[in-house]
Amino acid sequence: MDNNKTNGQPVGLFADKALKDETHVGYVKAAPTASTQTHATEESNDLTAHAGKKTTIASGEALKLAVVGHTNTGKTSILRTLLRDVYFGEVKNEAATTRHVEQAKLTDSQTGEDLVILYDTPGLEDASGLMDWLEDNTASRRDGIERLQEFLAADIAQGGDALTSSGGNDDYSQEAKVIRQLLASDMAIYVVDAREPVLGKYKDELAILSWAAIPVMPVFNFTDSQGANIDEWQTMLARRNLHISTRFDSVAFEFEDEMRLWQNLATMLTHSEMLEQLMTRRTENWAQLYDEANIIIADFLLNVAAFVYEINEDDDPMPILAQMQEAVRQSERAMQHNLLNLYKFYDNAVAATPLELQAYQQDPFDPELLKSYGIRTTSGAAAGALLGLGIDAAALGTTLGLGAAIGGIAGGLLSNTSSIADKITGVKRLYIDPATLTLLATRAIDLLTALRHRGHAATDATQLLYKGEKTNTEQALDDDGHTVTPWPTHKLPSELKKARGKPQWSSLSSGKSEQAQLLRADMAWSLASKLQSRESE
Repeated sequence: MDNNKTNGQPVGLFADKALKDETHVGYVKAAPTASTQTHATEESNDLTAHAGKKTTIASGEALKLAVVGHTNTGKTSILRTLLRDVYFGEVKNEAATTRHVEQAKLTDSQTGEDLVILYDTPGLEDASGLMDWLEDNTASRRDGIERLQEFLAADIAQGGDALTSSGGNDDYSQEAKVIRQLLASDMAIYVVDAREPVLGKYKDELAILSWAAIPVMPVFNFTDSQGANIDEWQTMLARRNLHISTRFDSVAFEFEDEMRLWQNLATMLTHSEMLEQLMTRRTENWAQLYDEANIIIADFLLNVAAFVYEINEDDDPMPILAQMQEAVRQSERAMQHNLLNLYKFYDNAVAATPLELQAYQQDPFDPELLKSYGIRTTSGAAAGALLGLGIDAAALGTTLGLGAAIGGIAGGLLSNTSSIADKITGVKRLYIDPATLTLLATRAIDLLTALRHRGHAATDATQLLYKGEKTNTEQALDDDGHTVTPWPTHKLPSELKKARGKPQWSSLSSGKSEQAQLLRADMAWSLASKLQSRESE
């Protein structure tokens, strides 16, 4: 059997789903580097039979990790972010959304080897009631696993017909699902909503979890929200000998937090080879995603920079300029979709994406958008002024009125007469203004930054950032009010300058997408390296 494939599909660290209507424009999509297997699993007889028989994880075995906690603390949300999969499980702002145990595998993207098996469990709804039952119906001198096994054998753990026939009123079947999985796992993470105060029910949950005799690590979710009570929680956890915890926000994601989560889990294991292998592979994949994202952006910018349209002196430029603007808008949208797809976000109703926010929907040829970024035109006019007006005399002879129309109606484009022959024949070339190229580059980098710090758990656009989505101006300006762009508007990178004289590089000019892409491939790699170096400054 081929361990590298499941149902004919490669397996690995990240979910391998694509936009159904995806349009690949402006770059060659690489083969998937990783994927995630996910499927729902009911509590089987096999799981019950093995409860209580767990031994220490052996070297070379996949780690079985149960994700447990109170209802609505974000267990499924954390798993979605770890899996890079917005489709895993069900996330709603209501209690007990997860009704069954669901399984997902993190595998080595190169070998297909299972490294970690994650189990998403239902929420613990009434741990205090369950603790009362355990105190009343099990012997305190028995060890924790034996007491939990007695509970699993009782009618209250079965629910449904078994509970009805016994005449009981208490239904702890959801808690039973959690405990069965806990006893069959190597370790557990206990998800804490950092916004919640420390209450008695949480203390009872931790007491019950401790009886399973496996390592338990608290993980704080929603840590970037105001009113987080992490200090109070850590004090309570320390009193229960839980001194190792970590922060992992499923909405405001930080890759370093994920690595810290795996590192802390590794310190609690006798054999941590699988987690070490996982961290190595995920670090490699994260860096590869960043490289690919910058290639996508660089290729898009070169495609637009090389976009040139020739008109005769007597031609009406307005229809042509409108066509050019629309072609650039569609190209930018395709680039945004490619970035979203690369980071496993989907522009649909399953989960909100940064693309849904106004900052990424605004028309790149809107003068007000240039002004909000503080970008000035190459002619030296104030941002948002009539683009092209400053070169009317040189490019359009004495037709100053036509130049104003070009700037006012179709901003972001320049007209250029590049040679004496062009002047004699009356040929004019229209191309994208450097200020607009700079704006497009800045917006693309902003989107990439948002995706790299975006969890896969938020269900609406308002959850993108707890502190509120930054405005365009806040994104583009630093604390001193200086424009944060990848380069000064009047100093385009050499790759973009070269593209201005290579109309064959642009599919927007030639209509030959694959051929144009191959011609600009080397320049895309070079420009991508510059983008990365500037982003890291």
